[in-house]
Amino acid sequence: MNKPSKIEITEAANRIGTLIHRTPVLTSHSINKIVGCELYFKCENFQKVGAFKFRGASNALSLLSKRQLANGVATHSSGNHAQALALAAHQKGAKAFIVMPKNAPKSKREAVLGYGAKVIECASTLMARETTLETVIQDTGAYFVHPYNNLSIIAGQATCALELIQDHGALDCIIAPVGGGGLLSGTALSAHYFTSDIVVIGAEPSGADDAFRSFQANKIIPSTHPNTIADGLLTSLGDLTFPIIKKYVESIKTMEDSVIIEAMKLIWQRMKIIVEPSAAVPLAAVMKYRGQFRNQRVGIILSGGNIDFDRIPF
Repeated sequence: MNKPSKIEITEAANRIGTLIHRTPVLTSHSINKIVGCELYFKCENFQKVGAFKFRGASNALSLLSKRQLANGVATHSSGNHAQALALAAHQKGAKAFIVMPKNAPKSKREAVLGYGAKVIECASTLMARETTLETVIQDTGAYFVHPYNNLSIIAGQATCALELIQDHGALDCIIAPVGGGGLLSGTALSAHYFTSDIVVIGAEPSGADDAFRSFQANKIIPSTHPNTIADGLLTSLGDLTFPIIKKYVESIKTMEDSVIIEAMKLIWQRMKIIVEPSAAVPLAAVMKYRGQFRNQRVGIILSGGNIDFDRIPF
């Protein structure tokens, strides 16, 4: 299995420490009372660009040579990785070419442009993303930085759970959302390397449950026509992320959009912070399967806070 080592994750944390925010861990007595367990929210909605993705992008670009950065970097993303790569490239003085589906949230597209990147629109399918990106790379010579299926990206995302473990190590489990699997695989590796008994669980919308189905089938089942309010979790697992998840993640929970919306609303109301739908999915898992988590200490990774205010579901 090809995966970042414990040393590589530690080095990533040291490498990007001055580039990123060490995000706070918040608690909510009222939410704890509702769900019957102690929750520790790792607030990546307070991260630069408003999402955990900046960790991986910062690590990946820090490992590229001047020659590799000479023609810029390129990727495809519906939003958060796009913003992260755009800002990381800007900080390196490099160009960024971002392929974004036409249905990507307007706020995320505008943020990418604000960081100085060039946006190339495509149809809202993975095939369209990949073929458009191939054309962009051929035309520009830019270096491809995959949104999640990249060892440097995974190591960078792993630093989120590493910080959570350092701050609140006595957890029973950590729940992370899963789309392409960069965050979940990194979370699982940090729990494996830096603790002895923390269980890692993935959380995913039932309308985009390819990770759940892949986990059950023991092979990657691509996402086809996903339909969920959690727009950051539409992509399929990669051949790097899936084996890590299969080995080190205990289970993947799915929940309906109605529960995700309820969880998102609860965070806004009780914690007074803004999170996007994808970030509310782990709390939705606790709400739906609360019997499993009763009286436990549960780490929740709030993956981001980039929401299109024209699409707020409540």
